[in-house]
Amino acid sequence: MPYYAVLGSWTEEGIRGVKQAPQRGEAVRKAVETAGGKVHAFLNTMGAYDVIAVIELPSDEVANQVLLRAGMQGFVRTTTLKGWTPSEFAQLVQRL
Repeated sequence: MPYYAVLGSWTEEGIRGVKQAPQRGEAVRKAVETAGGKVHAFLNTMGAYDVIAVIELPSDEVANQVLLRAGMQGFVRTTTLKGWTPSEFAQLVQRL
């Protein structure tokens, strides 16, 4: 399954409701699992982003749906990076 690094920034509404952030994070974890994926890491951070998650989902389409649903809640805006494991990347470059 593809991996994704998701960088999240709270919206104005998200920071106003920061006390509910743990419950929102758990809801995202459940949404990923319901979609057939797995959350490998979920970190609240300081700096340019407020949240970083490393998730695994069945496809780009499913990842897009999960993240769009999260964005529709209005609490966070995301930037998503698709990733390859070291072994997947090694296989990719061998085919160059």
